Amino acid sequence: MHVKWSPPPSSMLRILLSAQTSPARLSGLLLIPPVQPCCLGPSKSGDRPFGGGPVQGLQRLLEQARNPGELLRWLSQNPTKVRAHHYPVALRRLGQLLVSQPRPSPVEQATLQDLSQLIIRNCPSFDVHTIHVCLHLAVLLGFPSDGPLLCALEQERRSRLPPKPPSPHQPAIYGGQRLEVALSCPRFLQYPRQHLIRSLAEARPEELTPHVMVLLAQHLARHRLREPQLLEAIAHFLVVQEAQLNSKVVQKLVLPFGRLNYMPLEQQFMPCLERILAREAGVAPLATVNILMSLCQLQCLPFRALQFVFSPSFINHINGTPPSLIVRRYLSLLDTAVELELPGYQGPRLPQRQRVPIFPQPLITDRARCKYSHKDMVAEGLRQLLGEENYRQNLTVPPGYCTDFLLCVGSSGAVLPMRTQDPFLPYPPRSCQQDQANFNSTTQDPAQRVVLMLRERWHFCRDGRVLLGSRALRERHLGLMGYQLLPVRNCPTQWVHVCSYS
Repeated sequence: MHVKWSPPPSSMLRILLSAQTSPARLSGLLLIPPVQPCCLGPSKSGDRPFGGGPVQGLQRLLEQARNPGELLRWLSQNPTKVRAHHYPVALRRLGQLLVSQPRPSPVEQATLQDLSQLIIRNCPSFDVHTIHVCLHLAVLLGFPSDGPLLCALEQERRSRLPPKPPSPHQPAIYGGQRLEVALSCPRFLQYPRQHLIRSLAEARPEELTPHVMVLLAQHLARHRLREPQLLEAIAHFLVVQEAQLNSKVVQKLVLPFGRLNYMPLEQQFMPCLERILAREAGVAPLATVNILMSLCQLQCLPFRALQFVFSPSFINHINGTPPSLIVRRYLSLLDTAVELELPGYQGPRLPQRQRVPIFPQPLITDRARCKYSHKDMVAEGLRQLLGEENYRQNLTVPPGYCTDFLLCVGSSGAVLPMRTQDPFLPYPPRSCQQDQANFNSTTQDPAQRVVLMLRERWHFCRDGRVLLGSRALRERHLGLMGYQLLPVRNCPTQWVHVCSYS
């Protein structure tokens, strides 16, 4: 779509700095968090900018642009690298430039006009959320309400609206539609829980399709939203629709329960999953182990399903397939859970030659948010308090759990130099007590392995009280292996308590 614009005599810069764009209004742009590719969802063309590379490199260039002309140059000269989410980034950076320059140098009218035209020309490929963000930023910047940019964005916004609601005697269809529309936007804050619950309540069961419920499950998991009403609705749907659901759909419906560490009250939840696993286990191996991973986080692994995935036929079947490595990693974790949590299990186990490290590196979320983490601050505090030789950072202990910080502490409370100690406890831990007893008979100062668990805010559900399933699982297993856990909760000063060991 191309809209011809004959600009008014005054320059675009004067429009942006006119009365409708007060300094307070522009400063509002600085409060909008930076636009991240993973938050915007796919565009109409199916584009989704995952990972790094040139796409994120272009975003960094836009965020560091020194003037509007440079913004336009990065966008116009890199057509193969530009994605929908880059345009909100450019608008936000434009606002920052105007705020940081109360009296900016004269800017060519054509430059800002061309930037506007770029957005107009590409907005048909934007997803709904990107259109809303661009509209919001354009209004804050003071673009005229009857100008081509806002008109084009508004026209695109209207074209994405759901159909008009049906007549009053069919309210259920509207409820189901509104829920799906709400879930199509991945930004939680735009659709708070009351909206989702109300939309869910207005829809009849037959209108809640597997597609809608999968969207709801993914929405809750993605935004760490531990809402019992919504989770119970998913559990009830799974039980009612059991016969119609295959394991590939079920793995998506079960995902939020494990991630959010929530065991539903629905009494048929576990029996239903066991029946589905028995029916579908041999059809989709990856879906099967994904379901078991969620149940592992909930501490409710079914023995029958474990016997199947540890059987030689299942293991031979997955070897050589594309998801082989990830399945073996999940099977290794499940085998660890059997070792530590299921002493009554007597079935087959994962052969030693098939085992791989579980989490040999920090979790993806930790690596992605490292610049917001307090880990460097804690490390510096430990360095100053204890010295670099008295702790280890990001050390992976058998059978493959990465620890944030690990120390060896004597019975007197003194932190022992790591070079004089073996930081690893024996695994499997069945021999741990015997080894510890032998050690106690030969020395009066057995060392405890203390693991500092850094608990950042993204390690919790959105309520800030319940640990996510993956974090709770790791802490639970480390504790069962004999490590002493010392949680450090998202507070720059809490690490000071470690000095009690020195």
